[in-house]
Amino acid sequence: MSDKTIFITGAASGIGRAVARYFGERGYFVGLADINDAGMEETASTMDQGRFSIHHLDVTNRAEWKAAIAAFGERTGGRMDVLFNNAGIGVGGPLQEMSDEDIDRTIAINFTGVIDGTRAAFDMLRDTPDSCILNTSSAAGIYGAAGLVVYSGTKFAVRALTEGLDIEFAPYGIRSRSLMPSFIETPILDGPLTGGNSSVREMIAESGMEITPVEEVAVAAWHAVHEEKIHTTVGKTAKRLAFAARWTPNRLRKSLGMARTIED
Repeated sequence: MSDKTIFITGAASGIGRAVARYFGERGYFVGLADINDAGMEETASTMDQGRFSIHHLDVTNRAEWKAAIAAFGERTGGRMDVLFNNAGIGVGGPLQEMSDEDIDRTIAINFTGVIDGTRAAFDMLRDTPDSCILNTSSAAGIYGAAGLVVYSGTKFAVRALTEGLDIEFAPYGIRSRSLMPSFIETPILDGPLTGGNSSVREMIAESGMEITPVEEVAVAAWHAVHEEKIHTTVGKTAKRLAFAARWTPNRLRKSLGMARTIED
């Protein structure tokens, strides 16, 4: 296959679906991977026939990773230009009130799944000239978010992993990039907050932050893959956080603390 290729986790909705459509419209063959089979079919229905493959994948299952990558390679002749580690969940609430199951699942999907996917795809990425790993981090990986500390911690970890891999994999011709979006209009916003009846979406509204259209992330993903910046912020909140974390961290910490007090 002479066309470029991208393998996307979390492709059944949200950022994954938007990126699949955007890259597909620009000539990429797209591997759609998710645990939600019906959602992947919906994504596929918006794309050109013969320009995608569908792979059932639980990113916490290493065996499923190997099988999905192998099946994708059969369709692409062993080519993978981009691995987009995008699957994630957004469970939040006070740390002491979160269940062990929610903590373990958040870490397994948001961070360990990124590591396992990168390992599973390494050979194919190495054998594809100028390949790229694109990881979905978050604005919560710029400065820790109260009420989302486990989620935020995983996104900090993805940020560090991205930076390290860009150095470690450079001899193999593999670049590593991250997206750091602020709150995006996706189903993840409807995730619950432990210790109350509100959702992440409601917490955002109460804090006065904006929700960014998912289409902006697709455009940012394209630029992240084809340009030189390691981290690409998306949305006004992410850009403000990045600036404040660098230049006025004490003021940022106070403002976040005030927002949390108002919310509580």
